[in-house]
Amino acid sequence: MEKSRVLIIGGSGYLGKRLVKASLSEGHETYILHRPEMGVEIEKVQLLLSFKEQGAKLVSGSFNDHQSLVNAVKLVDVVICAISGVHIRSHHIPLQLKLVDAIKQAGNVKRFLPSEFGTDPARMEHALEPGRVTFDDKMAVRKAIQEADIPFTYISANCFAGYFLGGLCQPGFLIPSRDSVVLYGDGNVKGIYVEEDDIAMYTIKTIDDPRTLNKTVYIRPPENILSQREVVQIWEKLIGKELKKSSISPQQFLSSLEGQAYAEQVGMIHYYHVCFEGCLTNFEIGEEGVEACELYPQIKYSTVEEYMKRYV
Repeated sequence: MEKSRVLIIGGSGYLGKRLVKASLSEGHETYILHRPEMGVEIEKVQLLLSFKEQGAKLVSGSFNDHQSLVNAVKLVDVVICAISGVHIRSHHIPLQLKLVDAIKQAGNVKRFLPSEFGTDPARMEHALEPGRVTFDDKMAVRKAIQEADIPFTYISANCFAGYFLGGLCQPGFLIPSRDSVVLYGDGNVKGIYVEEDDIAMYTIKTIDDPRTLNKTVYIRPPENILSQREVVQIWEKLIGKELKKSSISPQQFLSSLEGQAYAEQVGMIHYYHVCFEGCLTNFEIGEEGVEACELYPQIKYSTVEEYMKRYV
């Protein structure tokens, strides 16, 4: 089967650069949107040039120039957006709505994967303010995709390992402590942790797969469905030492947000729903979705223990 041509938007970003690598490694003709609004970030420019050397094609386009987006989209079969949440909002209009308009006008795209990659927004109607803004924005994009009749795949990748495992599930920490840890509640609520390169590889596998068309793909590596307490135990085993544990209640956690910057509060509310409510694991996938590890058993994903060895 001929492989789709792929356009990656946000290809120099945290997940985007991994998507580019995965796309190239799977043999896709890979285009990366180079946006003038990236500014003069030399490291990002050099990263894009290194991808060019590996065979990717750079295409210029801007969210402020509709025709440039249409022209970029016309080059490919599949569009993957990986702009981070920080950049998704522009004047309170999700930037991706501009991309949906371009895809609709171009009329040639066989599959669009919008920038989601975290918690499934369709299951977060109850989310607390101000964190729910992220989910509301994503649902607005989904509505536009479906109204424009654009074929889609939504990726629910759960928790990025780097952000969650590095801090033993504590926000604001990226290197695990060797002394102490704060548990959320009893620390027994299950989360799902996925290594970022694995997220990228599962994502690229879906783009030509008829089983994932117009579905939500949940990445749930069976060995990585663990509670915070279990993550801590893996770390303790690796370092041969027990950490001092304290606990914070849901009420204490929420009251600690008062006075914090808006963006911080948004992120912390996401932690709240994952770590106190178990929003990633408290539902069955059902008819609307499929599970990536079942679809692609040939991918050997990184387990939590394997991932955490880097910190020892």
